[in-house]
Amino acid sequence: MRALIWLIGIFALAVGGAMLASINTGYVLLVLPPWRMQLSLNLLIVILVLGFVLAYGVLRLVSKTLALPGRVGVFRERRRKEVAGRALRDAVRALFEGRYSQSVKLAESAFNGGEAPTVSALVAARAAHAMRDDTRYRIWIGRATDTEGESRVARLMTEAELAVEGRRFDEAAERLESLRLAGQRHIAALRLSLRVASALAQWEEVIRLARQLRKHRALSGEQAQLVLRRAHLERFRELAGDGDGLAAYWRAIPADELNDRRLVERAVPLMAAAGQGALVRRTLERLLETDWDSGLARLYAHCGGAQAVECLARAEKWLLQHPQDAGLLFALGRLCSEAQLWGKAQSYLEVSLNLAPTIETHLALAGLLERLDRAEDAQVHYRAAAQRVAAS
Repeated sequence: MRALIWLIGIFALAVGGAMLASINTGYVLLVLPPWRMQLSLNLLIVILVLGFVLAYGVLRLVSKTLALPGRVGVFRERRRKEVAGRALRDAVRALFEGRYSQSVKLAESAFNGGEAPTVSALVAARAAHAMRDDTRYRIWIGRATDTEGESRVARLMTEAELAVEGRRFDEAAERLESLRLAGQRHIAALRLSLRVASALAQWEEVIRLARQLRKHRALSGEQAQLVLRRAHLERFRELAGDGDGLAAYWRAIPADELNDRRLVERAVPLMAAAGQGALVRRTLERLLETDWDSGLARLYAHCGGAQAVECLARAEKWLLQHPQDAGLLFALGRLCSEAQLWGKAQSYLEVSLNLAPTIETHLALAGLLERLDRAEDAQVHYRAAAQRVAAS
């Protein structure tokens, strides 16, 4: 339909032009002495139109001819970029496929072609690192540094990640510190920082990062609990012997982190060894009231000291509910010893030993018997403890 409309339009213009020409009787006289030329006006109009069209065509041809070298250059540049871009894509694919040598070659081709030079250099660096070729890795990291612009963060993250993989934790810490100073605190950087801090035994930093990652849901509650437990225990060991330092540190731990029973279970002996066993009493009581645990009940033996009588009264109330709990009976025996209730202490320890014979119970009973000047009976339990040690 469109072609038909154009055809009708052309014929209509032709008919209109013919009609106008038939009624146009004018002429034009051209004088160039000694010559004179007379033309019809219609012919002059046709000559002028054709001359304009011809002149326009010649000018276009000359313009395109003069622009040809530039167009060829643009074509070649576009072609070069296409080749370099394809090489970069192939280099990334080869890296993911594990063809590291091929990835380095393709990334070098992309780098030489000027296609995202920093990214190309980083791809080559990752491939070289995967091949354990430290020389080429350093060369490509250097090239990435020389060509970086907005890709500085990518370069620093790559260096940090590969340094962690290579167990060069000091180098990784330097790169991550540069990112931190630049205001980069994204999740990936925080995770790397957590690994580095853990490797460098920077436990306070580990705790800070784990809490931050848990807040951003980059660590699950269980993952964060494991990390925090290890960091807290390492800090307890670092402060071993410093009773005041341990007390201050224990008080600074948030209550939700002290709900970790395994943390409390391993921390109580460390606290007790520094003379701070009574400080953990409230935490143990809260955990035992919430959900009874025989292992934690056994640790209640460390909470005596000046409060031994109060602890003994609390533990005997629990005994009414858990009369056959060996851990609780052990704790009662130790607390009675501290309160100098020798008979009750021996009774509780013997019942605990009958229910669950352990090395710790044998040693506690042997020590009690020695204090009662019953050395022969004490030796029996020392030998029993030694036999269990040998068997284990």
